[in-house]
Amino acid sequence: MFTREKLRYRAVLLEAGPPLGDAESAAAARAFFERMKSRHTVRDFSPRPVDEAVIADCIATAGRAPSGANHQPWHFVAVRDAAIKAQIRAAAEKEEEAFYDGGASDEWIKALEPLGTGVSKPHLEIAPWLIVVFAQRWGEFDDGTRYKNYYVPESVGIACGFLIAALHHAGLSCLTHTPNPMAFLNDLLGRPKSEKPMMIIAAGFPAENATIPEVATLKKPLAEIMTVV
Repeated sequence: MFTREKLRYRAVLLEAGPPLGDAESAAAARAFFERMKSRHTVRDFSPRPVDEAVIADCIATAGRAPSGANHQPWHFVAVRDAAIKAQIRAAAEKEEEAFYDGGASDEWIKALEPLGTGVSKPHLEIAPWLIVVFAQRWGEFDDGTRYKNYYVPESVGIACGFLIAALHHAGLSCLTHTPNPMAFLNDLLGRPKSEKPMMIIAAGFPAENATIPEVATLKKPLAEIMTVV
């Protein structure tokens, strides 16, 4: 939490280690791409436990993401309690029923068909961890008065990208889930009204028989997503 005392600008040395040579930089970029290329969303998880320290380090990595004015407008609730996971599943499936029963447009439902999604969300109970990501609409000083956070959706989105990459780097699989609305998560997890739940990330090891939709392997080629000017 920030204090009301205005922080003065002060430069500190960048602790990034010795700079890489051109060849080393190219090799590191290619190695990271090859690692991330194997990342896929899964819906079939193993109940195999994942140590809390692994999840903590992944969330700590997410906390290193850049953010508007460095306000770091996020909070991550790591859920492993079976009873709470069951409550999250029940509430999420209730919202999913409304979504598939007319809440979503025909176009949206058609777009989801190749992915094989549906109302049932067993992964919310089977995955050893659910990481619920909250965006902080505003912050509070020590005296309780509010201060504004900036570029909140963008900042939280970047942090989630860091988190997903960290989970994959740790050998875990994950699934992003965004039931709508998600206000039930504030009450269930005891988070303040200043925070808006953004997504649930189920994390753990994939089941031995886990599969992914073939369509999920189709990614746009570099020429379609990159322009050099």
